[in-house]
Amino acid sequence: MNLLLTASGLRNETLRDALRDMLGKPFGSANVVFVPTASVAQPGDHGWFVADMNRLYGLGWREFDVLELNGLPRQTALDRLLHADVIHVEGGNQYHLARSITGNGLAGGFLEALESRVYVGVSAGSMVFSRNLTGHSADVIGDTADLHVLGATDVEPPFGLFDWYLKPHLYSQDFPERDDAWADRITARADFPIYFIDDETAVRVRDGKVDVLSEGRWRFQP
Repeated sequence: MNLLLTASGLRNETLRDALRDMLGKPFGSANVVFVPTASVAQPGDHGWFVADMNRLYGLGWREFDVLELNGLPRQTALDRLLHADVIHVEGGNQYHLARSITGNGLAGGFLEALESRVYVGVSAGSMVFSRNLTGHSADVIGDTADLHVLGATDVEPPFGLFDWYLKPHLYSQDFPERDDAWADRITARADFPIYFIDDETAVRVRDGKVDVLSEGRWRFQP
């Protein structure tokens, strides 16, 4: 399984080179599927979404597909995932994304697809692999409003692959409150490991090994 879990997509050459290496062939010879599901539950201006999609599209894929996980027959969605070489899952509301995966019965098929494909997560799309994506972690981190906004009181982790949690946008201009003091407050309450990553960083999971790629800054709380 090859996962590149970013905060803000492929914003620098280090991350783009990592994806090329994980893919093992030129972008122009590969199919990518772009999953916008998490973004539709996020209110406000979506210029960030357009920028992320344009950045990805600009890499020059053989085929650029867009797949919304809700509203399609389960097998149709899975077939579209299987047709891609790279599955790119966009940011937004991680709880809506998790509920869309589990509610549509896609978790098992999604994991099977990832056995032979590369996954790129952006923000929410990077957060759904932790077994600590729960109501408890939402309370610890301060994300309960995002959990409750669509009427949910709890969430089932769709994959539960890792005990560590990923929290994006450390030091981000778009989230000015996410500084060291913010991370310190979370780690003082957390009873699970957390990667805090900025917008120039990714956690890479490759064949069971985890490392961090960065042109920016990040923290790990074990």
